[in-house]
Amino acid sequence: MKKKINAKMMQMVALTLLLTVCALLVIGYHLLQEQVIDDLKSYADILGNRDTTQLEERDASMLKSDKIRITLVNANGSVIYDNMTDYRKMENHKNRPEIAQAMKTGEGQTVRISSTFSHNTYYYAIRLADGSVLRVSKEAGNVWQILLRSLPLLVVVCVFLLVICAPISRLLTRKLVEPIELMAQDMDHMDTIPVYEELEPFVKTIHAQHQDIMKNANMRQEFTANVSHELKTPLTSISGYAELIENGMASGDDTVRFAKEIHKSANRLLTLINDIIRLSQLDSTPETTFEKVDLYEVAQVTVDMLAMSAQQHRVSLQLEGRKCYVYGNKQMLEDLIYNLCDNAIRYNVENGLVCVTVGEVDDNVFLAVRDTGIGISKENQERVFERFYRVDKSRSKQTGGTGLGLAIVKHVVAEHHAKLDIKSKEGKGTEIKVTFV
Repeated sequence: MKKKINAKMMQMVALTLLLTVCALLVIGYHLLQEQVIDDLKSYADILGNRDTTQLEERDASMLKSDKIRITLVNANGSVIYDNMTDYRKMENHKNRPEIAQAMKTGEGQTVRISSTFSHNTYYYAIRLADGSVLRVSKEAGNVWQILLRSLPLLVVVCVFLLVICAPISRLLTRKLVEPIELMAQDMDHMDTIPVYEELEPFVKTIHAQHQDIMKNANMRQEFTANVSHELKTPLTSISGYAELIENGMASGDDTVRFAKEIHKSANRLLTLINDIIRLSQLDSTPETTFEKVDLYEVAQVTVDMLAMSAQQHRVSLQLEGRKCYVYGNKQMLEDLIYNLCDNAIRYNVENGLVCVTVGEVDDNVFLAVRDTGIGISKENQERVFERFYRVDKSRSKQTGGTGLGLAIVKHVVAEHHAKLDIKSKEGKGTEIKVTFV
């Protein structure tokens, strides 16, 4: 990154130098043109008051050294004097632009480019009192000639400036990149590092993403530890009972009881594995297919599915409401209702009630699962949706709960952009309401 920034800065310096040289050449060339014309005007004003055919030797020598050419043309355009050429051999100048302009307006000027483009010839003419025209001219280098003459000096100056700018560019690059390097070295506290105003939104986004990554990493680590512990418990039970039976230490009645415990632990293990797999599928699904779903119909299917479990736990399971449609994923909605109802059944009391309600309020469809179970304390209500979190661990082991049901519920609610509310009172029961907005 530093090399790229440094290279870009040096390119900008080189481009700036090039543009500066071009600008100076253009400005210098225009100033040269103005200076030459001003000089010619001065010569014309001085010579206009004299008889050019009777120039003193000193004046003629000065004009020759300055390479000033004087041409005198009469009113008919015939050349009657020239200080550098035999005027008798010269053609009529009446149609020359500067001569014609001077005859018409009193003065005229023009610039002619040589055929080799090596120089320009500047002409300035004034009309005298007798109607004749005095023209003075001078050759001067054009922009290319000026560039060629100045090129060695320009090259030396540019190289010198580039040599001076190189270390300055490296220093500026280090200063420019320094805040980014500091953030990379301390990602946890990058929001406290002073940065450029333009980088603040970027830093906030990166910091938030880093916090999410660290949070997810901690959650995965905690999840892995919890999974290991939860799998170890039923496996240890199965292994222990199986070893007793294998070593002949169990009598006939004990063998039956141990077999029941093994079967119970195996079922709990299968339930746990199924919940883990389902939660993993929900986490890894890149895109969820949504469609119009009858929430009441899904609830009816789920209630029928859990009827046997409710009967075994001596809990009454009811469904109330009417047909209401939501835009969602049918399988996920089944998982949502199943886990809410299953949780309400498992943590209920004998002869308790679980009531599932599907309805609509203010054009928003809702699903409510209310039970008359043991309830949840206020301090535990915010944590019940965490993975493997249980309010009553001993009861979870008795009922076969895995601690993942409400975590699946929370995930499904988030996928459907729904709103989750919980109301509970210890010893009275719990109501969990999902509103689809």
